Amino acid sequence: MRSFLRNNSLTLAFGLAFLATLTAQALVGLAAFNERQVAEGFAQVSFVHFVMSSDFGVDVMENWQSEYLQFFLYVFGTVWLIQRGSPESKPADKTGWESDEVQLVGPHADEKSPAWARAGGIRLKVYSHSLALVMGTIFLMSWFAQSVAGRVAYNQTQIGQLQLPLTWLEYIVSADFWNRTLQNWQSEMLALVSMAVLSVYLRQRGSPESKPVGAPHDTATGRTG
Repeated sequence: MRSFLRNNSLTLAFGLAFLATLTAQALVGLAAFNERQVAEGFAQVSFVHFVMSSDFGVDVMENWQSEYLQFFLYVFGTVWLIQRGSPESKPADKTGWESDEVQLVGPHADEKSPAWARAGGIRLKVYSHSLALVMGTIFLMSWFAQSVAGRVAYNQTQIGQLQLPLTWLEYIVSADFWNRTLQNWQSEMLALVSMAVLSVYLRQRGSPESKPVGAPHDTATGRTG
């Protein structure tokens, strides 16, 4: 058990942190929601009712979709794009898909390689891009979920103000939907730019996301320590 906890400590720590912050968001969101309910003359709702509501769902989904967009763009974009001196970037002479020999696929795979890496045809093609495919799929699914929950939440406000509700197609071209979307996307793009550039000049000793402390700023692209 101790070995399992140590070998999976990164996943376990951030997984627990995720559950803790999601629970905290639900509790704080419930308090804020019930304050509005009282102010508007409506009854307060329970915790279970709130976490099943569109108000909570849209807030969660709009954050999830932007995070997975960031993952997808970084995984896919770093195949071709570089930042000299950044450990987040490949060297300039290694851009692109790279050779089968470098990627250890097909006849270059060894006995410990994943089965689909040793295979050919469609299985190898799918597995070769599986990380970006999964990240992109989760992004699209959570973005769609945001649009559905966001429409319900928006229409509740519309009806409360004696205005006509919007269809899903009307909502996804509305200012409310794109305001929710773009305010998250711009923050993710800023985070990506910051990580790529700051990691050229700044260090965190012992982190694989950082170059070795003594590595030169303008070299050691892709070198971690």
